[in-house]
Formats: sequence, structure tokens, C-alpha cells
Amino acid sequence: MARWGFVLLTSSDVVGLAPGTAGADDHGRWSGEPTPGAPGIGDPYYPLDGNGGYDVAHYDLDLRYDPATDVLSGTATIEATATEDLSALNLDFEGLEVRSVTVDGRPATWSRDGGELTVTPDRPLWHDREFAVAVTYDGVPATIEDPLLGQSGFFHTDDGALVAGQPDVAATWFPANDHPLDAASVAVAIAVPEGLEGVSNGALEDTSTHDGWTTWSWDAQEPMATYLVTLAVGEFDLRAYEADGIRYWDAVDPTLAELDLAPATEGPLAGEVIDAALARQPEVIEFLAESFGPYPFSTAGAIVDNVPGMGFALETQTRPVYAPGFFADPLSGDLVVVHELAHQWYGDSVRLGAWQHIWLNEGFATYAEWLWLEREGLSTPQAEFDRLYANADTLFAGSEPPFWTVLVGDPGPETALLFHPAVYQRGAMTLHALRQVVGDTAFSQIVEEWATSRAGEAVTTEEFTALAEELSGRDLDDLFQAWLYTPERPPLG
Repeated sequence: MARWGFVLLTSSDVVGLAPGTAGADDHGRWSGEPTPGAPGIGDPYYPLDGNGGYDVAHYDLDLRYDPATDVLSGTATIEATATEDLSALNLDFEGLEVRSVTVDGRPATWSRDGGELTVTPDRPLWHDREFAVAVTYDGVPATIEDPLLGQSGFFHTDDGALVAGQPDVAATWFPANDHPLDAASVAVAIAVPEGLEGVSNGALEDTSTHDGWTTWSWDAQEPMATYLVTLAVGEFDLRAYEADGIRYWDAVDPTLAELDLAPATEGPLAGEVIDAALARQPEVIEFLAESFGPYPFSTAGAIVDNVPGMGFALETQTRPVYAPGFFADPLSGDLVVVHELAHQWYGDSVRLGAWQHIWLNEGFATYAEWLWLEREGLSTPQAEFDRLYANADTLFAGSEPPFWTVLVGDPGPETALLFHPAVYQRGAMTLHALRQVVGDTAFSQIVEEWATSRAGEAVTTEEFTALAEELSGRDLDDLFQAWLYTPERPPLG
């Protein structure tokens, strides 16, 4: 994620964390009575996010959205495997009305408590059993209001809708195991009034129109965390093309063509900046691949919608979502594209094992901006490090708590901490401090190995520091303690 002011303008099986005590019998079935799965996956920041007892392989979302009423309706089918003997399981789901639930095609009973949807099948789901839960639902998804981020989640726009946000977004529009630990492939079929576009992740597989409704079918085969699933409905200029074996779809709101974000200057209109920045996506991906290894997905692209009140960009997998405000000038536009595309390696392919490790996402994406500035001849990573080291308190004087007091390796669950500028900037400084200690060669090995060897996995800070020590042959405990876990500016040298 990037927030305005944060883009530098210089210049696995899933189980709960409390395993049961039953053991497997001679036939591989757990002994003892089946029990309900845990209502949370075990994240210390968000205890009820995600759920225990099963591992999702695939989400199939068959949906319809009517902009005239803001009603979203449809069926979500969750294909999963039980990781313990289950008498019931939970899904994260907020607000919308549940009409029916089946498990493997058989009616199931269900109940709701806050954001938890508890599903009880008519027979137990034994360990290693593959099963499918289908939830039919409808309603008007709520937009999330946050004092720091403003609005996020499911935006209702003047001609449709847009979905983007973190950490809790997916559960506001489809039932899910809503935590990055449990990634799955996703297929989205979205029916919208004829004349509008429906856009999601992955590849556009089909469009069909019947009785005044057009269904857009998207397929993202590479597993993703649920908060990375996006949906955009409205009038878009949808551009499809291919470069270097990667298939791109860019969706841009045509009203942005004449948007002037800097009326006091004679600079370009937002539409011109957007077009130029998105045209550089293949170039950016090629550049990032030189440092991070091959691009981890088969598709790419962008969504830029004219949504008042949206103040961030998000690394929704294969198709980042951008607020128009980032495209006030060409440098800002380029840097936010670099940031969100870097997340495709660090944050999407290599994803968080728990939200306390978010610096692994934002530190790498911010450092990618520094590398791009060097490539463009505008700055260097060392110059950015030095500038922040000398001036961070002044540059981020409006942020609370003060910049150097934030423990970026474990910032805290409040959004003011989780998305604090220090998580981004001090996170990037941590990587540069590592580079200074281990040297360019070892640093390059570390960042590429981290992206390639852990592709498709959920990770922790401890795993990253262990890899850095292994590849550099150095004891780095003091470095990471100073930069990630000390509430003051680390000394140099």
C-alpha cells in the first residue's frame, strides 16, 4: 500500500495456533470427536481474522452488482481441505445477508456472531477431507471508515464500485478465511448492467451479455491473500496488451482524462500522467526483475478509478488499484507504480505470516522506489538514507507517534502504527543499513533469494533475518535489533 505523502517525492497448510490434542489413528483419521474450528487463525494483532481447521484452495465468486441500488448479490464457493476433524467451521463475513449455505451440495446450518459466520455441516469434515462451502448472499456492502486512512474497502462510486483496502476488506463483500496465511486462487464472474465494465484480478477469460447484463469472468490462478482480491465496476477504458510474455489489463476511468490535479500550474492533466505512468509498467517490471528475480505472475495491469475520498494505492495482486491523486506529476506517478509493482514480489508472492511483519512489504516497496530514483538519475539509495537519517523528524513532524519511536518490526495493530511513515521509510532504511554492512553482492543475493525461495509462502521477520545471516555469513542480531526494535534513531557505524 502507498498513501499520499508516503511515495517519496524527492527530488502451506493453515491451522490455528492452538492445535488439538487428538492424534491420528492407523487409517490417518484423527482420533477423538470432531470439534469446531477456531474462530481466528492466530494473528496476535487481529485474533479473529482468519479461521482455524481448514486450508482454502480456491474461491469461486459468482456475483452481480447493480449500481442503481448498490446491491451486491451472488454465491461464493470456497473449496478447502480440513486440517483437523471439524464439526463446524467459521468464515469471516461482515454485514451482508446470508440466504443459504451448503457443504458439498448438502444444506448446512449456520449462525452469525459479529464478523464470524459459523457453518455446521450435516456430517463431520474429517482431517484431509476436501470439501466445498457455498454461501448465497446479498446486500449493500459497507465502506470502511478509518480516522487515518479515511475510506477503504468497498467504495460505491457514481457509476459502480471499487474494492481496495487492508487489512480487513475481503470479509465485507465475500465470505473468506480472511488472513494472508491462507492464500488461494480466485475466480470472479461479475455481472453488471450492459455498457459497464467489471474488472478483477488475473486474466479476462470471457465476457457474455444476456438480458441487459454483461458478465465479466476473471481467473487468477496464482494463490493470493484475500485482501488482495479486487473488484471494479463502472465505465472504464479497458486496455489489453502483452509485453515480454506478461498479459496486461489496465482499467482507467475516462473522466480522469480532463482532471487537473494542479490547477495553479501548467503541468499535464491527470489523464496524461496516468497514461504515461502505466505505459512504463513493462519497463518497471523488467527493471525490478533485475534485482528481485523473475516477475512472479502471468498477468499484470492497473485500475485507476475516479473515487473521491480514496487516498491510497494498493498492491491488489496482478492489478494494483491507484487513487488519482498520485498522478499530479510524472515523478509521483512513476514512483507509485514502482511501489505497487514491487509489492507483487514483496507482499503478494511473498506474503505476511502475521501483520506485525508488515515492514517486509512496505520497506521493500519503498526501497524499490529508491532504486528507481537511482536508475532515473534523480537520487541514490544512499542519498535517500542520509536525507531521512538527518531529517525524518522534520519531514514527518505531523505523524504520531514520532518517527524514531516506532518499532517497525512490531509496530502495533492500530492503523496509525501499522501504516506509520516509519514502517515504510525506516523499513527501507533497515534494508539499506543491511546493504552497508554485508556489501552489495551479498545484499543482492539476499533480496533475490528472499523473493524467489519464498515465493508463494507466508513469512516472518525472523525468517528474513535468518536468511540474511546465512547468505552473508555474519551475525546481524545487533543491526536488526537497532533498526527494527529500538525506539530511537540507531547510531551509524
